[in-house]
Amino acid sequence: MKLKISIYTRLVFWIALLIVLLFGAILFVIQIREARILQDETEARVMLQARYIADANLLSLSLQDWQAVQKYVDEHISGDLNYIVVYDRTGQPAVWNDLVRDHREIVFESLLSDDMAPDVKESVIRRLTLREAPVRVREVEVFAYSQAAGRWGSVKVGWSLEPMYDRLRDIQKVLLLIGLAGFLFGIGAAAFLARRITRPLHRLVEGTVRIAQGDFSQPIVDTSRDEIGDLARSFNEMTGQLVQTRERMDDANRRLVQHEKLASIGRMAATIAHEIRNPLTSVKLNIQKVAEEEAFAETVRAHIDLSLEGIDQIERFIKELLNFTRVQELSLERWPVEQIVDESLKVVRDTLAQKDIAVERSCPPGLPAILADADKLRQVFLNVLRNAHEALEPGGTIRIACDAVAGEGRTMVRVRIADDGPGIPEKDRPNIFEPFYTTKPSGFGLGLANARKIVEQHRGSIAVGETGGPGCEFVILIPAAEEAA
Repeated sequence: MKLKISIYTRLVFWIALLIVLLFGAILFVIQIREARILQDETEARVMLQARYIADANLLSLSLQDWQAVQKYVDEHISGDLNYIVVYDRTGQPAVWNDLVRDHREIVFESLLSDDMAPDVKESVIRRLTLREAPVRVREVEVFAYSQAAGRWGSVKVGWSLEPMYDRLRDIQKVLLLIGLAGFLFGIGAAAFLARRITRPLHRLVEGTVRIAQGDFSQPIVDTSRDEIGDLARSFNEMTGQLVQTRERMDDANRRLVQHEKLASIGRMAATIAHEIRNPLTSVKLNIQKVAEEEAFAETVRAHIDLSLEGIDQIERFIKELLNFTRVQELSLERWPVEQIVDESLKVVRDTLAQKDIAVERSCPPGLPAILADADKLRQVFLNVLRNAHEALEPGGTIRIACDAVAGEGRTMVRVRIADDGPGIPEKDRPNIFEPFYTTKPSGFGLGLANARKIVEQHRGSIAVGETGGPGCEFVILIPAAEEAA
């Protein structure tokens, strides 16, 4: 089983590693440079010290005054200068200090030879034990000479390198602290950069998980202007397209189910019309013929009238059922929507007046015309108006408003028919356009279903709107004539 390592962890590791390597390389170069500077500085200082001692004792060496040279050596041994050895012209040791008396390899071994040029110097590093402590010494030997008399001997000095190494260790400690600070800075910077890089990716992953679970409601918010931001915006566009595709699929499935229902109802309606309508007509004619007799009592005639009313109700149901299931061709023409609304109001004006129902109409001039079958669309408005009439108490109000809106990339003419009645319960709203669904005791449940069928044949939509208070509102959208063409 492979270990799962997140992108965040990888970025932190690699960025921190790169920063640590960079800091390490810089500090390594600085350490080498500082060590080289200290070494060159120490060597130059030792050489100058040896040259100074040789020049200071040039007269004593020319006179072979070894006592004066010894006195000078004893007086000038101090600090980092561990020893001084003076050689005569033949290269034999003549003067040295007591600290190296037992170190024959220092005293009796000159670094210079007779065939060397007067301005030559020799330098070595020795490891010695002086004063019972190990010491690293830079040893430099130079000739003591004059332009007139030539060489008079040579001077060798031993300079302790321990202070230099102490300084190098101090520098290493400082560089180590800087490296540790750089490492911590690298970890922090790596974590910060990795979080900035992986946070949008994490949002993308969460978005894909939500979409996989069917939740398209939350877009990914990322305002960065880099590739991650472009990816987030592309992802949001893809999500929007998926939402639209799903809505279209849901609408297509709904329409398919509706068509299957209509097909089933059509077959059922044909059977009903064939099996019931003809016998029912015969029964109605016979009852009407019997009702023409004057010998019946009033009670019997009342029962006969009730029977005729029942037969009329059955015939209306069959007629509505057949009208709903029959596929009818639309006779499309350009119409002003306000004209169709006004014609619908004329049909129900007397009925509304009987309940003292007021109508408030608001249709501004200049609305685009619609391509519609006026008779069929009038049935839609009449159905909604009659439902409002049945729902309203005496003295109620019906408000009709027309306007033009943009919807799904096209211009739509919207008609809103609202009333201040009791409204439609939330539990009933999803089903009110379904065939045979009704909340009225005397209804067949085909009025609104037929209205939706007609509106959808016009490539429009009908839905229940929000009134923001009591009452009910139906919103009908029909494409403008230019959009429907």
